[in-house]
Amino acid sequence: MSKKVLIVGGVAGGASAAARLRRLDEEVEIIIFERGEHISYANCGLPYYISGVIDDREALLVSKPEAMRNRFLIDVRIYSEVTRIFPEEKVVEIQERNGKVYRESYDQLILAPGAAALRPPIPGIDDIEALVVRNVVDIDQIKRFIDEQQPQTAAVIGGGFIGLEMAENLHARGVDTTIIEMSNQVMAPLDYEMAAILHEHIFNKGLNLILEDGVKSFAKKEKGALITLQSGGEVQADLIILAIGVKPEIKLAKEAGLTIGDLGGIKVNERLQTSDPNIYAVGDVIEVKHLVTGQAALLPLAGPANKQGRIVADIIAGRDSQYKGTQGTGIAKVFDLVAASTGANEKMLKKLGIPHEVSFTHSNSHASYYPGATRLSIKLIFDPSDGRVLGAQAVGAQGVDKRIDDIAGVIRNQGTVYDLQELELAYAPPFSSAKDPVNMAGYVAENIINGDVRMIQWQELSKRTKDVFIIDVRDEEERRAKFIPGSLHIPIDTLRSRLSELPHDKEIVVYCEIGLRGYIAYRILTQHGFTNVRNLAGGWVTYYPAVFG
Repeated sequence: MSKKVLIVGGVAGGASAAARLRRLDEEVEIIIFERGEHISYANCGLPYYISGVIDDREALLVSKPEAMRNRFLIDVRIYSEVTRIFPEEKVVEIQERNGKVYRESYDQLILAPGAAALRPPIPGIDDIEALVVRNVVDIDQIKRFIDEQQPQTAAVIGGGFIGLEMAENLHARGVDTTIIEMSNQVMAPLDYEMAAILHEHIFNKGLNLILEDGVKSFAKKEKGALITLQSGGEVQADLIILAIGVKPEIKLAKEAGLTIGDLGGIKVNERLQTSDPNIYAVGDVIEVKHLVTGQAALLPLAGPANKQGRIVADIIAGRDSQYKGTQGTGIAKVFDLVAASTGANEKMLKKLGIPHEVSFTHSNSHASYYPGATRLSIKLIFDPSDGRVLGAQAVGAQGVDKRIDDIAGVIRNQGTVYDLQELELAYAPPFSSAKDPVNMAGYVAENIINGDVRMIQWQELSKRTKDVFIIDVRDEEERRAKFIPGSLHIPIDTLRSRLSELPHDKEIVVYCEIGLRGYIAYRILTQHGFTNVRNLAGGWVTYYPAVFG
């Protein structure tokens, strides 16, 4: 007798589970319930439809109900919301758009309802048209608003992935855009000094970026709304986009008595089973194990959701499979820059008390002598005891994606900074350097572990500039642009001849543009009797936007 599998939600995890299960089992009965009109759409591409970068709306629809029916013999029921689960009876209750209510039995149930956009109870929010970006219907509404109302100004509340992408695409439409972010930085997966590179870039693009300030209230105006900030400041906007974040859609699971984790997502085991072994859950609705920290985490990402759907299908089809955890690899285009991260960030590790060290490298995206090379900044986070890579962040105009993916692969396999050194990566002048930026990150980390250099981070130096003797080893032209106040200028090539000017009874900090000449200066000084020396991690390129940006 064939099995009957019901799937609640037909986007990433749900659609992936359905298609995989059919490929493994031609006999199983599969029904997808989707409360909306669309299944399997590219929600990560939605903001680019606003600007016209993606001009064909149909391109956002990865698969349609009729295609799933025709190719996979899957019963796709759109405008059908599962409103209740009866685990003891193995039955769900469904309500159709026309109000009809009926029940359907199951052998296994897969929950993939996703997450809903946050809409906080801010005073006045119900009086204005505050739009969210979560599905095709949402983006249609925003596109229609812009086409019909022709807004001159917009406010994007939230500086995460979606918020930044929406701000960029609104700006491309000629809308004067303000980003309002309650935190002190955009893109929370990045640490502050890496996000600071983006802050400078966003300002240079002509957007208004407001940090460390939240929305106190909204007030409807004849056109748009007036936003009053917690600081008392005001922002007038014709269009308001809420991009504050998402929360798992757990109502159905909670009412069914399934265990909900401390972070508010459905709790699952490594086989993605809920507290009821006949009910599985995948995607944005679940709490996952963070691959690096081992802690529970909410990481709403499309890649992991699709993998989880595949694993559940394998298990239902009788194959042994398990989900080992999510490392949170993500990437976003921010105007002319790209920002990406994988693994744990430093904020997370500090909060959990996990020992770590960090290094910064600012390499060229490809060989410097080949035209068009741009700066690629990498922050590497690693365990100083064994060199295990714990996380990485990268910001640059070119080559960010392949570098973060290289490091993500090393993290997935519990690799170390020594593995980064040994990676044999494709090299030709238009694409990389003989020492790829990933290799360089590994070399710098090894120098720190081996004690070949002692680093001082930007946060510490910014608080201690008067307590230490600072040497700027850059050239004259670099020095003229900007420098750390109070520093003594000694270009690296003249350092050996000017050692008599340096104190032996005070801590010395050397810095250059990106850290390399600082490292050379450190090696010179420590081999000439100076025992209390440190090199500024990442040099001026890391220090300046983090301290003065």
